[in-house]
Amino acid sequence: MAQQPADLDALWTRYGSLVLRRCRQILRDEDEALDVTQDVFVQLLRRRETLEIRFPSSLIYRMATNLSLNRIRDRQRRPESFEEGRLADIAKLEDPDSVVHARHLLDRLFSRHRTSTRLMAVSHFVDGLTLEQVAQEFGMSVSGVRKRLRALRETLLQLEAS
Repeated sequence: MAQQPADLDALWTRYGSLVLRRCRQILRDEDEALDVTQDVFVQLLRRRETLEIRFPSSLIYRMATNLSLNRIRDRQRRPESFEEGRLADIAKLEDPDSVVHARHLLDRLFSRHRTSTRLMAVSHFVDGLTLEQVAQEFGMSVSGVRKRLRALRETLLQLEAS
């Protein structure tokens, strides 16, 4: 007998708040908790045809816990470096004098790299895409994206030192 796909609307209605509370409890960050809550239901959506849910609250609670812990591990494994923070700060400047200086610095920085590298940097540092998402978007490996962004950071350090 064929298995019925999981009813995600019903799962969301019944367990959405449980997932969000669990993620908040573990992550202690509202934005990350919302992201992970969404990730839980995205995973359920991807697997709904094959997922056999006997005890939905246990499954969903476990998924929320595991994805939250994975997020913490990822954060610890890849803390934002000074250079990444500096690039993000430049992207968010509002002071007119700082904007002019930043624009000049970015022009010098990006003139030394491919246009695609600039687009990768914007996707990662400004838009907040993960390295995996950037790699997929540009048809590259994660290590290739990482290599390009590392070269960009090295150039930034050289430019700021000069």
